[in-house]
Amino acid sequence: MKTTDTPPTGDARIPVPRTGQAPEVRKTAAPVKEKREGSVLNVFSHGVLIIWAIMVVMPLLWAVMTSFKTDRAIFTSPWSLPDALHFENWSRAWTQAHMSEYFLNTLVVVGGSLVGTLLFGSMAAYVLARFEFPGNRFLYFLFIGGMSFPIILALVPLFYVMQNMALLNTLHGLILVYIAYSLPFTVFFLTAFFRTLPTSVAEAAFIDGASHTRTFFQVMLPMARPGLISVGIFNFLGQWNQYLLPTVLNTDPENKVLSQGLVQLAVSQGYKGDWSGLFAGLVMAMLPVLAAYIVFQRQVVAGLTAGAVK
Repeated sequence: MKTTDTPPTGDARIPVPRTGQAPEVRKTAAPVKEKREGSVLNVFSHGVLIIWAIMVVMPLLWAVMTSFKTDRAIFTSPWSLPDALHFENWSRAWTQAHMSEYFLNTLVVVGGSLVGTLLFGSMAAYVLARFEFPGNRFLYFLFIGGMSFPIILALVPLFYVMQNMALLNTLHGLILVYIAYSLPFTVFFLTAFFRTLPTSVAEAAFIDGASHTRTFFQVMLPMARPGLISVGIFNFLGQWNQYLLPTVLNTDPENKVLSQGLVQLAVSQGYKGDWSGLFAGLVMAMLPVLAAYIVFQRQVVAGLTAGAVK
């Protein structure tokens, strides 16, 4: 009986390997397994995001809804929709609770400190990022160290410094404190951003005869607009909601900011129980922050991801 190494040609189900060639191995289980793992991970991540969104959005919607209710409706049916939109809650909080004065003071303080923080922070970050000189790294890490310093430890000496400089209980004194408080993070953020900008543009400006000041304000600063918007939004959020610094350094009733006004509204109502006015004032304090983030949302994301891709 003859034997052969090759199978019969009529059997098409058995592959015939060529001489010196390994048989082909088909991999089908691994991609299917990876696809299943990826789908499970996507479902889990989307579920976590949905739960997080509900936890964040629901209190905000409840506060807005409660600001249009009466005090009786707040306690009898706290989760139901208001029977009517009681705009008198907002007018009462705006006039009688002096929220208009607190709102104006907050705009002045936050607006002035935000401009000063972005101006001085961008100038310092540009020098630290684009120029090499003795002590460059020391100054950079000095700013970084300011981010880790607890502000509560500086309240007592800061109080006496402000008192000796006649800046206590003044809006411009509070602006200077906010600028100093926000500079470390601003310099840290913008230094990394300025390092990602191309040097060829600045060199072309120098060849054309532009000075360092003109190059910075007319060339490099417009190119850093996404980073400026991102760090500006972060500083705006922190300065708008700041409570510890104005409580210690700004005790004048005429110069109080929104965070102090809300606390005073909650404490001064006593047994009157003006909860509808309190929620109206709370929503007033939240609206500018939400509006700023919604308007500049794309710029914030662009500024955060600008250094990732060159």
